[in-house]
Amino acid sequence: MKFSNGYWMTREGYEVLSPYEVHDVRVNGDSITVYAAHRHLEHRGNTLNEPLMTMEFSSPQKDVIRAKFYHHKGRKRGTPDSFALKAHGNASVAIDNNETFVSLTSGDTTVTITKAHPVAITYSHTGRILTGSGSRQTAFVRAQDGKHHFREQLNLAVGETVYGLGERFSAFVKNGQTVDIWNEDGGTASEQAYKNVPFYVTNRGYGVFVNHPELVSFEVASEKVSKNQFSVAGEQLEYYIIGGDSLKDVLGGYTSLTGKPSLPPAWTFGLWLTTSFTTNYDEATVNSFIDGMADRDLPLAVFHFDCFWMKEYQWCDFEWDERVFPDPQGMLQRLKAKGLKICVWINPYIAQRSPLFDEGMERGYLLKRPDGSVWQWDLWQYGMGIVDFTNPDACRWFGDKLRALVDMGVDSFKTDFGERIPTDVVYFDGSDPQQMHNYYTQLYNKVVFEVLEEKLGVGEAALFARSATAGGQQFPVHWGGDCEATFESMAESLRGGLSLGLSGFGFWSHDIGGFEQSATPDLYKRWVAFGLLSSHSRLHGSTSYRVPWLFDEEAVDVLRRFTKLKLSLMPYLFGQAAQASRLGLPMMRAMVLEFPGDRTADYLDRQYMLGDSLLVAPIFNEDGRSSYYLPQGRWTHFLTGESVPGGVWRDETYDYFNLPLYARENSIIPVGASDDRPEYEYAEGVAFHVFALQDGAYASVAIPDLRGADKLRATASHSGGEIAFEVRDEATGDSAAVGWQVVLRGIRQVTGVAGGTFEPSGQGVVIRPERGASKLIIKLQAE
Repeated sequence: MKFSNGYWMTREGYEVLSPYEVHDVRVNGDSITVYAAHRHLEHRGNTLNEPLMTMEFSSPQKDVIRAKFYHHKGRKRGTPDSFALKAHGNASVAIDNNETFVSLTSGDTTVTITKAHPVAITYSHTGRILTGSGSRQTAFVRAQDGKHHFREQLNLAVGETVYGLGERFSAFVKNGQTVDIWNEDGGTASEQAYKNVPFYVTNRGYGVFVNHPELVSFEVASEKVSKNQFSVAGEQLEYYIIGGDSLKDVLGGYTSLTGKPSLPPAWTFGLWLTTSFTTNYDEATVNSFIDGMADRDLPLAVFHFDCFWMKEYQWCDFEWDERVFPDPQGMLQRLKAKGLKICVWINPYIAQRSPLFDEGMERGYLLKRPDGSVWQWDLWQYGMGIVDFTNPDACRWFGDKLRALVDMGVDSFKTDFGERIPTDVVYFDGSDPQQMHNYYTQLYNKVVFEVLEEKLGVGEAALFARSATAGGQQFPVHWGGDCEATFESMAESLRGGLSLGLSGFGFWSHDIGGFEQSATPDLYKRWVAFGLLSSHSRLHGSTSYRVPWLFDEEAVDVLRRFTKLKLSLMPYLFGQAAQASRLGLPMMRAMVLEFPGDRTADYLDRQYMLGDSLLVAPIFNEDGRSSYYLPQGRWTHFLTGESVPGGVWRDETYDYFNLPLYARENSIIPVGASDDRPEYEYAEGVAFHVFALQDGAYASVAIPDLRGADKLRATASHSGGEIAFEVRDEATGDSAAVGWQVVLRGIRQVTGVAGGTFEPSGQGVVIRPERGASKLIIKLQAE
């Protein structure tokens, strides 16, 4: 929200009260409280009829500074008044209170408040200034109409770029934008977003989390072009500065605070196929698609039933439409006998025609209007009400409907909607409807996720969710929502995914081929390559099916190539997924996250790193032209084997079976022995592809089991023309003889191998260890 009128003036109707002079400092063990006047106190009389600003600083965990500002502290806030955080109490801190400043240090991150006027608040990490605020920046904004706000303006340095704030489809770098944190069903082509997160990071290596679930308005280098401004309604403001040695550390700190992404089960990384939305489907149609995929050697992992598995006008009643599916339980068992997992569509709305509506109304399970009547409208579904997830009995009631479906054979739920949450309602627990609007989706997805954990076991739960807010990363997977079948929409989808990844979410997907309209065969084939090189991969549409043979026969071959490629990469991908879950990192990483010192990477939003070692640059035009950037180092094309130097832009043309897919130097990418399913023993018969291992370099990779625990670890080190390669069991430390082999790529000619044999291949040099060997010494030709 904007309060200024240019540089000098304030907008009519507002009074801006900023801290100017420190009046008193109190050290309270592990926190500090600063009282600041809004003017210079020339004499004691100035203390009369004048407000103070109360500023509290503490640390909930290492390298995180909590800043909380009050005007009137006793003014009651509604609930939820903050997000549910994982860190409770205060971390160990060091406080320095002297004549000129007071500071609080947590780990290597410090906040310093000067005592001389005007007040300055500075946040730093290892002595490096991150950002700061002070006089004319931090402010209580008093409004004539009584709708007061609290505002902060944090400094942005020259060249500083801002990212995150949820899944945003506008420009990837948020500088110059106005962003309202308010969940809405706006598709992927507008400034609205399904997943709004009041957290951002910058290329200076820090993050800011505004701990307010209600509307937070950001003016990112817009109202004040050298500031990132955010404001909330009311008389207090709480935010967290998260420091770290890198952006990866910052994301780790943020997700330690709000929750790590849960690790989705391995089967979710396979190919998903859906009925699409308004298309006609019954068991025969579904089987025609599933059998058609099998007949064409297109490995399918999940089949999803969209809305019309239930009767029209009755969403949600959680009952199969018997006119179309007379034997749903038998059908599900027949599908599961084909090796498939099953997902079904749900939303948190109950249409009036659903038999559950009367039940929910009578029991008080639906949101109410202030007069006590059920809140209803006709958008989306006739007379629909909304489940009140603040009512524990309503949660159990809703959950029981899902439990019955799991017992029938359902493995996952697509938790659609959750954004159209009104504010003229009354909640069971008295929650403030403004503060519940964004937070509602957290309760919704949590209920569904926990049902799956209860019924299937921890580690087996997975959603396909559209809406989210801060902390929603705990309930994966999320997808990008309603995109169009255009190259422009494909690109905006990627921007949204990269922004979400820099907002703490580990796993993300999108509708391959676009949701609205129908893709051309050209677009479909290009989107297939992008989709299968994403965290999760789903074929889905609105009014038309998305099976490849309906586009052209070449589309079948393209889908087969990239599906099998992804499945063969599961030892690498699932290892990266486990790392994402442990560390709070996205699988699909913006280039700025992996290459923070490369200023070109700051603005790249049409390419990404898939994990820490693979660079992907999807193609966004019908000519097959690709313009992409390789950072410094040696890069090896994963599909063609071409090895090229980085630090340059490259312009090339690709057919449908190829795209820029490069492996980073000094990396080991394990390739599995199977390409027909996502779940298999990744260690058995694995091939360790070693890419451009430079002299003096060391590389390591872990092979996970199906629970995400490290099972094997392979290491490689290059010194003096020799590469030492070793594979060990992570649990026992013993040698691991599992039929593994090594493929050297982008490395000069091999002259001999101690502990194995070697031979050239189209991909590089293949090295096979002797039986029982766990270590190889590979001799290279002298340069």
